[in-house]
Amino acid sequence: MIAQARQQHPQLSVSSLCELLGVNRAWYYARQSAVSNLAETEAAVELRAAVEELVLQFPGYGYRRVTKALARVGYCVNHKRVLRIMREESLLCQLKRRFTPTTDSNHPFRTYPNLLKELVLYAPDQA
Repeated sequence: MIAQARQQHPQLSVSSLCELLGVNRAWYYARQSAVSNLAETEAAVELRAAVEELVLQFPGYGYRRVTKALARVGYCVNHKRVLRIMREESLLCQLKRRFTPTTDSNHPFRTYPNLLKELVLYAPDQA
């Protein structure tokens, strides 16, 4: 109501409008921040949906690539915020580590027995 009155009468200050309508000026500013928080919440939900859509479309993307993709689409967002959103939603890239065997036990060469296996050593240079 005060915002409408301010648009109709821009020469009047906020304090005089609040006084005319019988409300506290602090209430007006608190109400404004609540309305702006609602708009920010809607933007945050939209950003979360965009991040989730990107990650589901490209499962190998990390937060850096998602940030760049969001910038290409038109979102102006920091990489730290994207990382926080991806952590909260458990959308971080989970790469599979492939096991690489480093020992070839099936070689054609002769294997030698361990002669020191049953020997108990009590001093240096005993073997």
